[in-house]
Amino acid sequence: MAAQSAAREADQLLSEATARLHAAGVPSPRVDAEILTAHVLGVSRGRLAAMTLAGSAVPASQADRITELIAERAERIPLQHLTGLAPFRHMELRVGPGVFIPRPETEQVAQAALDQLGRMAAQRPASWRPRVIDLGTGSGALAGAIAAEHPSAEVHAVELSPQAAAWAQLNLDPLGVTLHQQDLREVPEDWEASFDVVVSNPPYIPAGMVPREAEVRVHDPELALYGGGDDGLIMPRAVIETAKRLLKPGGWFILEHAEAQADALAEHCRRDPWLSAVSTHQDLTGRDRATSAVADLDPAAVVEEWRA
Repeated sequence: MAAQSAAREADQLLSEATARLHAAGVPSPRVDAEILTAHVLGVSRGRLAAMTLAGSAVPASQADRITELIAERAERIPLQHLTGLAPFRHMELRVGPGVFIPRPETEQVAQAALDQLGRMAAQRPASWRPRVIDLGTGSGALAGAIAAEHPSAEVHAVELSPQAAAWAQLNLDPLGVTLHQQDLREVPEDWEASFDVVVSNPPYIPAGMVPREAEVRVHDPELALYGGGDDGLIMPRAVIETAKRLLKPGGWFILEHAEAQADALAEHCRRDPWLSAVSTHQDLTGRDRATSAVADLDPAAVVEEWRA
């Protein structure tokens, strides 16, 4: 009969886990060790801290499971894939292989969109129900945040990847968001000039710029990473063109991008006669990470131009 594992003290288990993750080059070894341990134990990190101070024991079966997850994290499996969850604003999104893991900077894009909806609502009747669409929704982060925090909005989301769409469906169905599995560049005619706000975190990494982090390089889907072309701007520009078709006169869009792409995208929008009020938005570290504009146009003319 194989020897059974013994219970372990929480403090010792965490120390060993942290050391293993540090040796593997994981950027935040202690935090990740705490998150995985708390996940297995079903407690908060605050409660886990109390357990370590009290010298609490972790049952053998749970200690073994923690050790297994730490070994996977040491192989640079994304933390979110191991817990199945990714925090985003006030939500916990379900994520896993095949979907882009939402990043903290995208939370500021959601905030900018919510602020804009607030400004628009202040100028309209109380019964106004804005129509919002998220192009390339991935896990559903932007669409879900807007639906949760601006509940009067009718929110739609578009995603091409079947794997990502499956995760988005899990996250967005409870929030009443309508998900469409299709290419964001090929929207139906009956959507044209029917939305008030367009949001997007499209692929934007240049073709030759391979991410250094193994978690991104190996585990995030290429479809969600590379924007096309040497500058990575083929998909961001496609989002802008689609937004012009989708927005009502006076409608507003925002898209996320890399800091180095801010000037090029702002200039692209300023040169467009159908766009006005072009603005660059910063993330919490002060980097230029999103561009917005107003579709100050005649929708019929834009549709005619696009079809030509």
